[in-house]
Amino acid sequence: MTTDRGFVRTNKEPAPSPGPGRSAEPCFHGVRYQVKDVRRSVEFYSKHLGFQIDHQWLPVYSTLRLGPLYLLLTGPSATGSRPVRDGRVQGPGGWNRVVLRVDNLPSWIERLRKAGVQFRNAMETGPGGRQIQLEDPDGNPVELFEAASA
Repeated sequence: MTTDRGFVRTNKEPAPSPGPGRSAEPCFHGVRYQVKDVRRSVEFYSKHLGFQIDHQWLPVYSTLRLGPLYLLLTGPSATGSRPVRDGRVQGPGGWNRVVLRVDNLPSWIERLRKAGVQFRNAMETGPGGRQIQLEDPDGNPVELFEAASA
């Protein structure tokens, strides 16, 4: 469905509406990543990591979904990318990251390397399991995590 503002909702579920009696307490909405090219980032997350497009208004933003996770991709012209009060400009990168749980981490690493995806580190192993960090096309980190066997 397209609205007069160019908003496109591609999933079949209706958008949640705040019904009567709902709490005014905050609830989780999603994780926002600043990106340079929304279309390129949508392709990356959908092609390599299995995200589905929830809605988008290209080239300004897109919301992707993977299970209960909503990833809000915000381009340079979006309101969510404007400079903050002290003048700092928001941009991609950083160390906070989305963590995606996977099975058989080595097979994920092999498949993504063959596709040309860039990694920040080698696979690390610890008492909780194994993990590796990859980067989206704008340098935003994504961690793939495989829990240790019980």
